[in-house]
Amino acid sequence: MLVLILFLLVVFGVPIFIIAAIYNGLVGSRNNVDAAYSQIDVLLTKRADLIPRLVETVKGYAAHEKGVLENVTASRSALLNAGGAAEKFAADNAITGALKSLFAVAENYPNLKADQNFRELQSQLSQVESELMQMRTHYNETVRNYNTKQQMFPANLFAAAFGHSPRQFYEAGAEKKEPPEVSFS
Repeated sequence: MLVLILFLLVVFGVPIFIIAAIYNGLVGSRNNVDAAYSQIDVLLTKRADLIPRLVETVKGYAAHEKGVLENVTASRSALLNAGGAAEKFAADNAITGALKSLFAVAENYPNLKADQNFRELQSQLSQVESELMQMRTHYNETVRNYNTKQQMFPANLFAAAFGHSPRQFYEAGAEKKEPPEVSFS
């Protein structure tokens, strides 16, 4: 009788334990991806919150650069209204391009570059961009780990059944392979 119980435990208990471990590993990895995405989302919002102040400061010196200012504002709006990760990442790339244009325009206005408020906003934006770059790298690492776990045996046998699907990497746009230059010194 004892042998039968041990046999049943091995035959049924070990596979159940293995499946539970696979499931828990996938859930943990998915949660890490979600946490990394949330951190990016917080930084994107923080950057978006700086933009209206930056636009107002630039508007005081370069009001006739209406197209650039409207592009920055529209890009910010697209970022705030973006739904999923793919939309947010595309909007992030668009806003980075718009900010590059804004800072290129600012180059033509020495008084603007000397403005204390502009310099402070520039510094804050530079800090956020640096943090975003680090978080994008962290996000991509967590996505790579999560996707790899799903593709490895034996997890690949159960991942889809447990509702896990590969996540999309954050990919920089064609114009954005490094953070925008925001220093005028």
